[in-house]
Amino acid sequence: MLFKRSLLHELISTAAGAFLILVGIVIAQRAGNFIRLAAKGILANDAIITMIGFSIIKFLPMILSLTLFLAVLMTLSRWYRDSEMVIWFSSGISITGWIRPVLSFVTPVILLILVLSLFVMPWATNKGNEYRRQLESRDELSSISPGVFKESNRGDRVFFIESFDELGNIVKNIFVQSIQHQKLGIIVAEKGHRLIEKNGDHFVVMENGRRYQGTRGTAEFSTTQFEEYAIRVETKEVKQEPPNTESKSSKELLQNKNIVNQAELQWRFAIPISAFILSLMAIPLSATDPRAGRSVNFAMALIIYMIYSNLLSIMHAWVIQKKVHIIIGLWPAHLLFLILTIYMFYRRAQQLPILPELLSNIFSTSWLKISAKQQH
Repeated sequence: MLFKRSLLHELISTAAGAFLILVGIVIAQRAGNFIRLAAKGILANDAIITMIGFSIIKFLPMILSLTLFLAVLMTLSRWYRDSEMVIWFSSGISITGWIRPVLSFVTPVILLILVLSLFVMPWATNKGNEYRRQLESRDELSSISPGVFKESNRGDRVFFIESFDELGNIVKNIFVQSIQHQKLGIIVAEKGHRLIEKNGDHFVVMENGRRYQGTRGTAEFSTTQFEEYAIRVETKEVKQEPPNTESKSSKELLQNKNIVNQAELQWRFAIPISAFILSLMAIPLSATDPRAGRSVNFAMALIIYMIYSNLLSIMHAWVIQKKVHIIIGLWPAHLLFLILTIYMFYRRAQQLPILPELLSNIFSTSWLKISAKQQH
């Protein structure tokens, strides 16, 4: 039918735009956090892009779930606002007639969310944790950011490097402060490079510099000029930690059926289930009052999504804490919103106002009254 093709075309374009915006928001949020850690010297500069990539993959199921909800809501809201829905209703299409074309659009994406949630998301979480442990085990020089003072792991040295070369092997304008045998030593050099011995020891070899050594609080300092001076750089062993529940594969969760693993497995199924329910809820929720604009429905959609997501998180925590039986699990949250969706369809089919529409009417009426008072 014509309206199905028109609806599908607009849903795809709207979903693509919403997806790009949401991905951009996540990238900006995560990048800001990682850049802040890198500025403090906690995270290496070359690890920022990799960490952002793992974060995007990890949050991809939730991004797609919210994308479906917003795409259906924004598309049908525009049709209501431009009176296109009135035309389709006049031609005999009821509110329930939109379920099938909407499901034809969201079903493939929900299947993709299911695959991502069960297999890709735990893989990304596991790889992200492994990469973070590898970063923690890197030597002191690898964790230094140009232009930032970095204290050594034992607290007996302070490094400062102005810049690296493109490969990160050659360092320029080095400053090192160290304390050995209660004496203060300061080393400055024009440049330096890494050196790895056969036994695996790491050194930074400084060239064309000076070394000052003396006792703090006195004026007695010795000065030594050198062509090469090597400092051993400490390395830490890679920490072998057991994988957390989020990083375990779905197969591992099924094989070891304790409460924590079962709760995590229900959480992974909850993401595609919530995407399905929210996509259906967006159909009756999209009815908008032209006087209120689409901002009210959009704000209501975000509130509903946040309530649904937080309720799932609360139920998940209660299952782990054994406040809720594992058989009950997260299903009360799904059942509540499914009942709410059916109720909203019923109210819309009976041409009765539902809560979002009532709020829209109240908002628009109050706004009109305020505007009228200001004019008088």
